[in-house]
Amino acid sequence: MIKKLSELKKGEKAIIRELNLNGLTRRRLFDLGFIPGTDVMVVFESPLGDPVAYAVRGTLIALRREESEKIIVELVN
Repeated sequence: MIKKLSELKKGEKAIIRELNLNGLTRRRLFDLGFIPGTDVMVVFESPLGDPVAYAVRGTLIALRREESEKIIVELVN
């Protein structure tokens, strides 16, 4: 099932399929490990839901909702 990264709940795993970003933000996310084909999992959600911590390539990365809404993922069962 295809979703936005921001739609995942705590504990859900997915594979990154596409980044609908450009410029420096896209480059920064690539440098952090958000590369198509990479596994990602929601680890922590802040009480208000923003930011959310994701496990990517053995590292925890916190993203704001505005960034995670532009990352397309496919759920892993």
